[in-house]
Amino acid sequence: MVAEMDYTAELVQGTEGSTDVRILRDGRAQHLGGRRGRENELRRVAEIPAEGVLPVFLGAGLGAGLANLLDRTSGPVAVVDAEEPIGALTGVPGKWRDDPRILWVAEDDPDVALSRLTRWQLRHGGLPFAPVRDPFYARLRPGLYRELADRLDISLKFDFWNRARYPKFRSTVPRVMLLTSSYFLMGELEAACTRLGYATSLVQLPSQEVGSQEFVESILAEILSFRPDFVLTINHLGVDKEGILTALLARMELPLASWFVDNPHLILYVYENLASDWVTLFTWDVDNIESLKAQGFSRVHYLPLATDPHRFAHAPNTAPARDVSFVGNSMLYKVRAKLRHYDFPPVLLADLEELGRAFMLSGALSVARFLEEERPMYVEAFRALPDVDARLAFETLITWQATLLYRLERVRELLPFKPLLVGDPGWHEILPQPGWTYHRELNYYADLPGFYPATRINFNCTSQQMKGAVNQRVFDVPVCGGFLLTDHRRQMEALFEPGREIVCYQDPGEISGLVRHYLSHDGERARIVQAARTRILAEHTYDLRLKSLVRTMRSIYG
Repeated sequence: MVAEMDYTAELVQGTEGSTDVRILRDGRAQHLGGRRGRENELRRVAEIPAEGVLPVFLGAGLGAGLANLLDRTSGPVAVVDAEEPIGALTGVPGKWRDDPRILWVAEDDPDVALSRLTRWQLRHGGLPFAPVRDPFYARLRPGLYRELADRLDISLKFDFWNRARYPKFRSTVPRVMLLTSSYFLMGELEAACTRLGYATSLVQLPSQEVGSQEFVESILAEILSFRPDFVLTINHLGVDKEGILTALLARMELPLASWFVDNPHLILYVYENLASDWVTLFTWDVDNIESLKAQGFSRVHYLPLATDPHRFAHAPNTAPARDVSFVGNSMLYKVRAKLRHYDFPPVLLADLEELGRAFMLSGALSVARFLEEERPMYVEAFRALPDVDARLAFETLITWQATLLYRLERVRELLPFKPLLVGDPGWHEILPQPGWTYHRELNYYADLPGFYPATRINFNCTSQQMKGAVNQRVFDVPVCGGFLLTDHRRQMEALFEPGREIVCYQDPGEISGLVRHYLSHDGERARIVQAARTRILAEHTYDLRLKSLVRTMRSIYG
């Protein structure tokens, strides 16, 4: 933050009857205005081109320069002025603050001011800034006005935008800029890029707002240095909700590939300025393609999950130590967290369990559609929730409640076989019956590759955030030598041959019979594991998924 200035301001009569503002600070007087001050202000404004730039006044002065510029152009114009005492005397802020042609920036923090100016710049086509300096303001508060002037001058001197519009995909080796984060899949993609020999630049997502001037400058510099063919992210991570990054990339004609490996509608719900010809979405769930296109995305492609056989290495000599296990969250604490953090109206919570069960049994792919088609009595209360975030939270709550009931109903069928449940302690509350044992959550990378093959039957029941797609476990378990019994998904036949490469149950009533059969047929289990593993290595690795994604991006933007 810029330190608060200690000064007093007073209105005085200037030369030749002009109005002047005198600033008293540290026993010294400085003057804003007068005939010479006005002449200098108009001279600085006359140097600003009439078009092709975004004028930014660093200090409003007495408004003469601003008025003159608006007589010559229709805007847009920005004014950075944090001097409330001066503005109260001159009346300039009151006169111009509500003018739609003017962005008025009153923040005294240069970082915050730059962030607002950057957003404004992108709304107006990414034109370069043209700062209008005022020596009086630069002396008064150099940490704000002088620093801003220096930073904005960079935009005027260097046309980043045109320099970034270089030809894409001109080499056989793709150049990928990865927006890296802590999300688990990013490590797999980084490793796949290395194995495939792709040229890769890793851009760590900032802790601050993505639309800040610092992030914009850093990503511009990296793009000009590395010259990627496209930018890749997972689940839109790093893409700010206001659409600053997508607008930035579109301005540079640099494609963005966003691979959704969770329900995209529970993520994109809160974004603005979504659709762009320079954004291509990939989704693990083919059921999402049409609904994403209905949101305005013209380029949507199916890209299912996969596995990394280097992380989930085959352990053929592992002796099974247990009969049946399920690795998964009970969802109880997730449901409670939503109820604790959001004040949903009683009408929506009157029968939460019934709503969750009904959504579980419904063919609707989203909670919003489910309410409209099957529970219209709740629609008005749902739409009346205060904002997008609250509506998203309620959709997530119902999805998690449905998953809780779905998993509980199926895990109960395992009790005759004394299963091991691996996950959160919520299992003790929702499954108080004896006949099972508990283990705390295991580390995905360090523990699960050895855990899966040490279990005769790894059980799977998929989250209700997708009704037709297969989850990560379907690929991870067989590739490291484990046997999987999973719930049937509509999209499964496109990935595996049921009965030969994968074993599925359609109904909870089938579970106990299938468990009993495969516990007593070791050879059959081994043949299915080997067949599944062969199919996965041939078709379902992250190296292959990344190759497919690059081919699609090249075909669109090459």
